[in-house]
Amino acid sequence: MSHVGEGNSGSKNIDVSDNSASRFATIIDLGGTEERRAAICALPDDILLEIFSFYVDEICKIDAWHILVHVCHKWRIIVFASPCRLRLRLLCTNEKPVKKTLNVWPALPIVIRVFTMTSRLRGVTNVIAALEQRDRVCEITLLNIPNPLLKKFVAMNNPFPELEYLHLAPEDENPPTLPDSFLGGSAPRLREVLLWGIPFPALPKLLLSTNDLVTLCLTDIPRSGYISPEELVTSLSTLTKLNSLELGFQFPPSLADGESRRPPSQTRVVLPAVTEFIFKGYRKYLDDFVSRIDAPLLEKLNIVFFNLLVFDIPQLHRFISRTATFKAPDRVEIVFDTFGVEVGLFRRKGTTDYKVLRLRISNGSPDRQLSSLAQVCNSSLPPLPTLESLCIHEGQYSRPQWHNNMEHAQWLELLRPFSSVKDLILSENLVQLVAPALREIIGTAVLPVLQNVFLEGHQLSGPVQEAIGQFLTARDLFGCLVTVHHRGNGDQEYKHWNADDGR
Repeated sequence: MSHVGEGNSGSKNIDVSDNSASRFATIIDLGGTEERRAAICALPDDILLEIFSFYVDEICKIDAWHILVHVCHKWRIIVFASPCRLRLRLLCTNEKPVKKTLNVWPALPIVIRVFTMTSRLRGVTNVIAALEQRDRVCEITLLNIPNPLLKKFVAMNNPFPELEYLHLAPEDENPPTLPDSFLGGSAPRLREVLLWGIPFPALPKLLLSTNDLVTLCLTDIPRSGYISPEELVTSLSTLTKLNSLELGFQFPPSLADGESRRPPSQTRVVLPAVTEFIFKGYRKYLDDFVSRIDAPLLEKLNIVFFNLLVFDIPQLHRFISRTATFKAPDRVEIVFDTFGVEVGLFRRKGTTDYKVLRLRISNGSPDRQLSSLAQVCNSSLPPLPTLESLCIHEGQYSRPQWHNNMEHAQWLELLRPFSSVKDLILSENLVQLVAPALREIIGTAVLPVLQNVFLEGHQLSGPVQEAIGQFLTARDLFGCLVTVHHRGNGDQEYKHWNADDGR
């Protein structure tokens, strides 16, 4: 602790310029001398409380306060007199004897966390004992839990009036469906809901009671947990504090579930606090969903499409066009890897680039990935006049198997939407594929204001040099000066490439 002194108003203040655990350890030192202990215990209660608060914040453990109450009677009294300030919680797990824990400590809020069931019989007994204290439970995190335990929890059908955090993920396939009566049908204090692979078609009803919800994450939604876009948006309309929304599906909904094309919604629900939206699934659901919402404060949009064969996503185009954060990106990045391809838009804030949009297409061969991404970019992205840089490269740890028969026209179609780009950067393997396509550009139909091309790789092959030379010659005819730079493997800096070498 840096120092304890008097503020301007005469009240005591603590200036903590270095919140390090080692600093706190000098105060919370059970092995110190009697003189040290006496000096610390002589501090006023409010100063000790400030110290305890910093200590608990620094340690970041639910039971960090345990060591404090074992130092002396005075500290114990101070700690238990400030349960909210110190965020006192009891941690219950499948490994702890829960009934003993509950008998030892005061009636504090309970956090239930289970990450794996090493001993099922004992573990279930401990977890159920904790769940039975439903008026005190503020967090339930049950991950990789067997279906029998999940069924016991679901069957309780009791409200948890203090519950703020709910995280559920099954260990087994075909987990039980959460019924209408789950959590008593109401959870007024819920702030975070994370469900992995658990069907909960009645969720919209529960959400109508969760006005303080900040995070909603529904991933690997099975068919039995399908919720229509219309029903989901209606339930989100009252969540004025919702900040993060994630939807992910295991399978495409069937036509019986309402996946057939609907006309776009005439009215939209405003999600006033949402800054992040993640979607993993199928185009029709997303297109219907975004036609019904506005998210004026959205900062990050992350979309992953599975097996995209049709590229008609008009409502996504309109949603991106009307969302402020996507109006002024300055950099675009396209990445190919073994499992898919993606495009990312970045905005600069200060000295840092932030990815504001990610569109990914999973699966498929590289040529199919290229064709799919080109169509998605052309159909979903609005004009982006502020873009200046385009980088095309491979994933760092996962590289696709390229085919030599990839058509030049496909590359040009991919480049077409980025008409304001001034700098084009190509990684080594992409140089061999994209450079030959550049000479197919007629006039300035593609990349019309391009000024610099940055090529990476040990040595430019003869065909690549020839193609680049022809591209530069064509641009010269239209009075467009393009400079080529090259960086070999291991080089730190780009070097100017002599265009005459390729002509």
